[in-house]
Amino acid sequence: MPALQQTQTADAPLPYRAWWGLAGCAALFALVLVAGPYSEGVNIGPDRGDFWYYWQRADADALSRLSAWLPYVIHQVSIWYLIAQARHVRPRYIFGLHWFNVWALGINAGFILLHIAQTKLFYDGLAQDVHEATSMMSVVLMLWLILLMENRRRGLFFGRGPSFLNTAGDAVRRYHGYYFSWAIIYVFWYHPIELTSGHLAGFAYMFLLLLQGSLFFTRFHTNRWWTMSLEVLFVVHAALVAYYIMQQGQTGPWSMFLFGGIAIFLITQLHGLGLTTKAKWAIALPLLAIIAGFYSFFPENLAGLARVPLIQYVGVLIMFGIVWALQRFAQFLPRQGQSPGTAEPAPR
Repeated sequence: MPALQQTQTADAPLPYRAWWGLAGCAALFALVLVAGPYSEGVNIGPDRGDFWYYWQRADADALSRLSAWLPYVIHQVSIWYLIAQARHVRPRYIFGLHWFNVWALGINAGFILLHIAQTKLFYDGLAQDVHEATSMMSVVLMLWLILLMENRRRGLFFGRGPSFLNTAGDAVRRYHGYYFSWAIIYVFWYHPIELTSGHLAGFAYMFLLLLQGSLFFTRFHTNRWWTMSLEVLFVVHAALVAYYIMQQGQTGPWSMFLFGGIAIFLITQLHGLGLTTKAKWAIALPLLAIIAGFYSFFPENLAGLARVPLIQYVGVLIMFGIVWALQRFAQFLPRQGQSPGTAEPAPR
């Protein structure tokens, strides 16, 4: 890929860039709606119960599988390449766009258009060949890593967090782009596009995450209100999917996801916005009132309230253990220009 000149954009107000990106996501989402329906005339097999992804064709062949796997691989490798190039350049954070942001935006928008066409023609996704748990867990692990790498800035519990997490969190911050881009692009190609409420909410959310993933090394990428909104939107998406499942006659603990997610917002995410104590209470009290009101009418669901926060905070410890082990392992690997077993000179 030929080197491009960095876009010399004067610092612009952040909302300008935010609305520009959101308008692009809205236009792509409108195209998703207009291009439907997608599964009309497609032979979809019977539902096989829990952890079975229903929306996959029963008569898949090599061509339909290739129509999903080949674009996925090209999409993923292209974004990884841009991340590597950006890390090599080490640019400053700006309100404008670097050359690699322009490429990333174009690549992601192009593959969104391609996935719309691919679904219309082949109605196939990676779900045909991989378990549904891989799609769900890839995003769950991403949320755990976000909590870990944000611990230094906002803590885990009411603005405070255990300091022993910080070294691992710093490592995640340096390299998170590679994993986060994989999780987002993998989930994006896992699903065919559909017009159910769960699919539409999911793809709207994916478009926003792809936008965020395109704007690395910009001020928009690190805006605390924007990043917090993306975390909270996952809760909304999970609750909508669970509610949709419940409407189909299956168990769907939508209240567990929604109010458990709100609990995480009140315990952790709210304290990374730089708000005064009075402002925090102004946000927290109405939410606490809604939670209290709901469980006063449905006390049988109260046991599920703590489940999501418990899973998330235990997950942070799991991620810490994995990152810590990888860091220890990396100490035994030879650095560039250093023979195996040769100790690195102690710093002076």
